[in-house]
Amino acid sequence: MINCYAFAAVPPFAQGLVRDLRVRWALEEAGIPYRVTLVGDGGGAMPRSDYRGIQPFGQIPAIDDGDFVLFESGAIVQYVAEKSGKLLGSSARDKAHVVQWMFAALNSIEPAVQELAGLDLFFAGQGWAAERRPAVVERVRGRLAELAGRLDGREYLVGAFSAADVLMESVLRILRHTEIVEEQPVLAAYKRRCEARPAFQNALDGQMSAFKEA
Repeated sequence: MINCYAFAAVPPFAQGLVRDLRVRWALEEAGIPYRVTLVGDGGGAMPRSDYRGIQPFGQIPAIDDGDFVLFESGAIVQYVAEKSGKLLGSSARDKAHVVQWMFAALNSIEPAVQELAGLDLFFAGQGWAAERRPAVVERVRGRLAELAGRLDGREYLVGAFSAADVLMESVLRILRHTEIVEEQPVLAAYKRRCEARPAFQNALDGQMSAFKEA
């Protein structure tokens, strides 16, 4: 059984956004049984110092599958998809396009999104952040407009729901403290469609349950 590592506690603004959600969601979609090991301070959680032996940067998520250990959410989602034979399309070309959009989610969309979230959630009220924010918002809006152009007329990024959608929707969720996604009706509908999937709801409930007990 795959073991997924997740934080035992995070600040309220991060709950429902921590990257183990991506892994749980992929596992739920793939139908692969898994368990969760919580990482934190006290309460029976794995000490963070011990966890660094698995993930050298101390970041979540990581998994172990028997004696095989892997970290980085994109790499893990791809591993889960390949292990299950699901979430990567039905042909070699589809798989290549799914992987392409997985990289796009993490490399073309997420950096701008994360910069904006960082300004708003960690540096709100600081003068330099207020000066920087308009340019970052413009960059995010530009990227999302380009993404909406790709999705217009499509339910998902590459044919049926895939690992690319797991990552892309997870990135869009980071903007939940803003209305920027809703400015693009195509993206708002895409986000709702992805979040309505039972596998997503199961994954989210699993992550949130740990925080409710903390």
